Amino acid sequence: MVPRGAGRGNSSGKGLAWRRVGKRKMEKKDIEELRERVLCAAVLEKAGFAIDLKESTRKAVKYRRGDDIIIVIHDGKGWFDPLSDVKGDVFNLVEHLDDIGFAEVLQRVSELVGFVPKEPIWTRRSRERDPDLGIPDRWRVRRSPWRSSMTWRYLRDERGLPETVLRAAIRQDRLREGPRGSMWAAHVDDGGVVTGWEERGPEWRGFASGGGKVLFRLGPVTAQRICITEAAIDAMSLAALEELRSDSLYLSTGGGWAPATEAAIRALAARLDVQLVAATDNNAQGEVYAGRIEAIAVAASCGYERLKPAREDWNEELRDQKEGKERGTEEGNPAAAYPAAASREASLG
Repeated sequence: MVPRGAGRGNSSGKGLAWRRVGKRKMEKKDIEELRERVLCAAVLEKAGFAIDLKESTRKAVKYRRGDDIIIVIHDGKGWFDPLSDVKGDVFNLVEHLDDIGFAEVLQRVSELVGFVPKEPIWTRRSRERDPDLGIPDRWRVRRSPWRSSMTWRYLRDERGLPETVLRAAIRQDRLREGPRGSMWAAHVDDGGVVTGWEERGPEWRGFASGGGKVLFRLGPVTAQRICITEAAIDAMSLAALEELRSDSLYLSTGGGWAPATEAAIRALAARLDVQLVAATDNNAQGEVYAGRIEAIAVAASCGYERLKPAREDWNEELRDQKEGKERGTEEGNPAAAYPAAASREASLG
């Protein structure tokens, strides 16, 4: 990470002027100008948060401080807490972190005028595309991965996905070749229309510019067992670990909880004899999403199960098992080739 500019945290004339303004009653125009001048990133950096570059995109930068997570959006002007429903602007952020009144919030924000927070170094340049080309057309013109293509090798060799799963995803038109060996994994609505795609690669992660998150779907559309993960690679990894169960539909929310995503899960839960499986990550954020899935299952009176990987996510679990099998085979130790299964919790309904 590098500073956006020089003189961060300085005591420039403008900064001092704003601190003097903060000591008197601010006018509405002062408050609006302050909102424009101070980014949420400045508040978070001062509060001891650090950027999680691996989990960030240009449009959504994830900050961590211990178990606390804040995601900054809207070009630094907005934020939300993925572990709760709290969100807002820079003033709400200070109030949320420090539990103080608005007068003191204004004072603290005014003290950050002139402070330039750190900015992530992106390993991919901002994309260039035809602004007149819509999401379905952008998807259609891209080629599916083929054996030995850069995307195929990335998914098979670096992510450990078996060819059986890759072929199944390609047959269902769920994968595309992205730039420089990255993968595009389609999100589709209830009618099967592509609304956007998750983008993952050796040096990049993001979501389709101009697209909308609904669900990545792999498996029979009529399946009664609905496994919900947080990433397409995790959905495919769980499918690999379970050898593509014929009764299961493997889903990904794309790392978020959009209204369209929730509506799609509710629509699936409303079907007859369905079981929702919360196969989200083994961490605090995964538990929050699992709680939301359980609430949907309870409201729909359908079955529910919490299925957690032994590692943090299903791809890590898959790669661990693959390495374990290779070590067990090399060492002649069959037990080492089959690590313990992921943890399951009691189901409802």
